[in-house]
Amino acid sequence: MQASQLKAIIEKVDVPEVSEGAQETAARISALLRHLFLYDRGNLLRVIEESGLSMTQSKALLELGGLGEATETRQVGDLAEALGVSVPSVSRAVDVLVRKRLATRVEDPQDRRVRRVAITARGKKLVDTLMVVRRAGMETFAASLTAAQRRKLDAAIDSLMDRQDIAEAYEHLKGVGPA
Repeated sequence: MQASQLKAIIEKVDVPEVSEGAQETAARISALLRHLFLYDRGNLLRVIEESGLSMTQSKALLELGGLGEATETRQVGDLAEALGVSVPSVSRAVDVLVRKRLATRVEDPQDRRVRRVAITARGKKLVDTLMVVRRAGMETFAASLTAAQRRKLDAAIDSLMDRQDIAEAYEHLKGVGPA
């Protein structure tokens, strides 16, 4: 990626004004996430790379995989909005997912002119594999913590469980992967 392209991307990022305290919290979360992302020696990245999917294709597949059985179909525009990328970019990503038989385009039952995207069983299997690899890395990290560190981390995370988005993800993910 060229410096001018990177600068254009950074300029598009909507950074709200936040307090110094929020900036410090964000820096700590960023450090933790960076560590967690690489903690498993890049296993998750390796699985994504071996799948042959680009980052946009991977994000689209994960969004289609959703939480639970992911039986809901999505319009390309809805996927683009959820991912924060352009409709043409997501459309190209979906084309690749369809060619790889990880997703399919289906006719909208209310409007035959509209095509919706659904994850296939093969796509769901890849999403499940990604989640298993991610969870295994998280479990290895959690096991490396002392009991006191784990209690403190659990308390911090527990305080966020009143957020519906986090609670729903937790309810789904606690049943996925090695346990």
